[in-house]
Amino acid sequence: MESDYYDEIDLQILHALHLDARAPFSRIASVIGVSDQTVARRYARLRAAGSLRVWGLVDPSRLGRIEWLVRIRCTPDSAGDVASALAKRTDISWISRTSGGTELVCRTYAPTPADELLLKTLPSSARILDLSAHCLLHVFFGRSDSLITKRGALSPAQAARLRPRAVRPADPVPLDDTDHRILAVLRGDGRAPINRLAAETGVSHSTVQRRITELRESGVLYFDIDTDRARLGLPIRTQLWLTVAPEHLDTTGGMLAAHPEVAFAAAITGTRNLYASVSTPSIPSVYEYLTSAVSRLPAVQSLESSLVLHTVKGPAGVRSPGADH
Repeated sequence: MESDYYDEIDLQILHALHLDARAPFSRIASVIGVSDQTVARRYARLRAAGSLRVWGLVDPSRLGRIEWLVRIRCTPDSAGDVASALAKRTDISWISRTSGGTELVCRTYAPTPADELLLKTLPSSARILDLSAHCLLHVFFGRSDSLITKRGALSPAQAARLRPRAVRPADPVPLDDTDHRILAVLRGDGRAPINRLAAETGVSHSTVQRRITELRESGVLYFDIDTDRARLGLPIRTQLWLTVAPEHLDTTGGMLAAHPEVAFAAAITGTRNLYASVSTPSIPSVYEYLTSAVSRLPAVQSLESSLVLHTVKGPAGVRSPGADH
């Protein structure tokens, strides 16, 4: 029977996977001081229970694409149809339903906002009250970063043994057909074995291994470790939209990103120029967080907060209970 919470070894495995999602179980076992069989058994159990999935995802900015946060307010009877229509789009990575169910917030990528971005694919029956698009200018915390890494299940010395090398050249990275095929498989299973990747992409084992290394080092490929926030003791997710004086945006964003409650933080365009997704144990803890840690942030001129009621689509293009954004 599954516990209500992850235990210490589970948290260490999750932390290890966040640092290197494709690390062999033997390497993870060596770092945390348990047997290979223990790590393999724990991983299989968590995956079977739906408490852990590893997604191989693409950072659109490394391909020269622009990312957007889009807020759509619709009438209560239209929200479900709008969410379903948007969930079918491959260029939308996640959708959350907030504000009593009448607002949808999604993340997508495209060169332009507004009607070219989403409106042409909305159902004709949809009654949209308002739509705003906010370009992601800078990510302070998120993507391969995670709440798990803030819990410190592994020591700094242990983490250093697992953290892979990152090069990240400045220019956008071109992809060929082989890259696209590899990324398609990893999107469904970030720990897909090399032999499976080779068979499904039609290239050699060495080519697969080399391409994955290159994609990771360039920052194109990163991994999202999807966990059950309830088992982390953080079932309540809240979105924050802050207005910060421009000269303090970088400092404030960095301070916000360091909060243990923050799963994602980014500077965005618009009147609300700083966005964050926050996870807390309860509704009272949301109030405590807003009136303590957030209230101490410098140069915050206004704040809007909304509870996430439902994750319609998660980071790998499917409904995902642990989607952080």
